[in-house]
Amino acid sequence: MQTKSDLIKATFIINKMDCPAEENILRMKLEDIASIRRLEFDIPERTLYVWHTGDTEEILTSIDELDLDSALTHTQKVSDTVNEKDQRVQRKILWTVLAINFGFFVVEIVAGIIAASMGLVGDSLDMLADAIVYGLSLLAVGKAVSRKKQVAGLSGYFQLLLAVVGFAEVIRRFLGFAELPVFEAMIIVSVFALIGNGISLFLINRAKSAEAHMQASAIFTSNDIVVNLGVMVAGILVHFTGTRYPDLVIGAILFVVVARGAFRILKLSK
Repeated sequence: MQTKSDLIKATFIINKMDCPAEENILRMKLEDIASIRRLEFDIPERTLYVWHTGDTEEILTSIDELDLDSALTHTQKVSDTVNEKDQRVQRKILWTVLAINFGFFVVEIVAGIIAASMGLVGDSLDMLADAIVYGLSLLAVGKAVSRKKQVAGLSGYFQLLLAVVGFAEVIRRFLGFAELPVFEAMIIVSVFALIGNGISLFLINRAKSAEAHMQASAIFTSNDIVVNLGVMVAGILVHFTGTRYPDLVIGAILFVVVARGAFRILKLSK
């Protein structure tokens, strides 16, 4: 089924939009504006397209409140087409990706604790952050804006707490209060996480969607693959150096990434 309507297409440059976290911040911020019919994000180009029937200045004002260094570039009248079947396919894929991310969060955090690896624990929290981002987009559909903001706030504070506790543990281990991590577990679990993210990326790319939020999901998952490789390299370095420091370095980096994501999610609750 397809629906068509005459709309105004407004193009915004969002200079500080560099990952799906900002996309979700913008989506939830603009949900209160009833005139908006469709949003499309081009994260690599830091561009937001808004199809609407109302006042463009109202939209620009809401975006400016997020302090993402934004600007309206131009507007034009267009005829918009939305394919509802494609949207259902996209939602199914995103649910699958969410399940993979959350599943590997559980596997990695358990393995990280058992193997005394902060790299695995950090990677697990990065997986959790991904699941939260996807979940906030999917689980909140059809619910009141106030409810969405409550969920975002609780998720953000929980994620920030985990990042702080994790970083404190990295510091404790740097000071010498830790055993050598099990490098075999670091490598093996990271390989499986890499496979999981590879499957996610395959599913997203197979959809061959031109929708920007699907392209953003592909970028997000590609970044996770880089993280998995980083933990694998850290495990190899632990083996060859005989020290815990490579694991602690990658763990510290990942906890900073998780904390940064938590602050972005907390913006959703404002």
